[in-house]
Amino acid sequence: MDFYRHCEDQVRASDKDRFLATLFAPAAPRGLLFALYAFNLEIAGVRDRVREPMAGEIRLQWWRDVLEGERASEATANPVAAALLETIAHCALPAEPLRDLIEAHAFDLYDDPMPTRAALDAYAHKTAGVVFDQAARICGGVTRAVEEAAEHAGKAHAITDLLRRFARAASRHQVFVPAELLERHSTRVEEVTAGQASEGLLAALAALRADARRHLVGFELLLPVLPAATMPAFLPLALVPGYLTRMERDDYDPFHTPIEVAQWRRQWTLWCAARRYAGVMRGA
Repeated sequence: MDFYRHCEDQVRASDKDRFLATLFAPAAPRGLLFALYAFNLEIAGVRDRVREPMAGEIRLQWWRDVLEGERASEATANPVAAALLETIAHCALPAEPLRDLIEAHAFDLYDDPMPTRAALDAYAHKTAGVVFDQAARICGGVTRAVEEAAEHAGKAHAITDLLRRFARAASRHQVFVPAELLERHSTRVEEVTAGQASEGLLAALAALRADARRHLVGFELLLPVLPAATMPAFLPLALVPGYLTRMERDDYDPFHTPIEVAQWRRQWTLWCAARRYAGVMRGA
């Protein structure tokens, strides 16, 4: 089996934004990026594939064991695990951030609300932030500026993604909008899970969109000092403003408005961003 082709097919089907962005990468790292993104899909999607938290914990533990080298024969038979382990070895990726990603997504298995903005920042950093950082390493960028850019990119991307999936998460009693932020706007978690829109909820969501845009600015300020080779790793971030803009329209209803952008528009946005990033990033 071509493990990397399997990963590519999985990313094409379930993470079209990163799939489209990876097409701008040179041929050499493309399969390695698909392996990372397929692993991310496996971990982020555990909640969707189990009925009870314990079953999810078992799945996550299997991946922890794989990263520790304790399930070599089983990992060889799993195309995503096999491709990921080859990618880790080929690119000398640190395993600790990938373990952090697994630990962060364990939160998804339960219905506890996100408590604070600081907790949301930490969650975003250890999930999407890790993916951006590891993707940049695969592309050949290992600098302090890359790490800072990955942190900003991860927070902007994760917050936006959680807002896009807000209605579905709320329908299954998951609330990623920090409880402290809801309380500040006189809104209760129970109102969110009951599907009740309110001025307070809209204000809380607007505050999160402002956080995402603030991190977008932080990333943009770092562009001139990022290695040009890391462009494909950060390219998915170029789609975030379009999603945020759709959520800022007057007719936005967090429980009913689909936050989608046509594929042709996403492809055009990525093409424009790839040219702009390449023109701004440093060459070495």
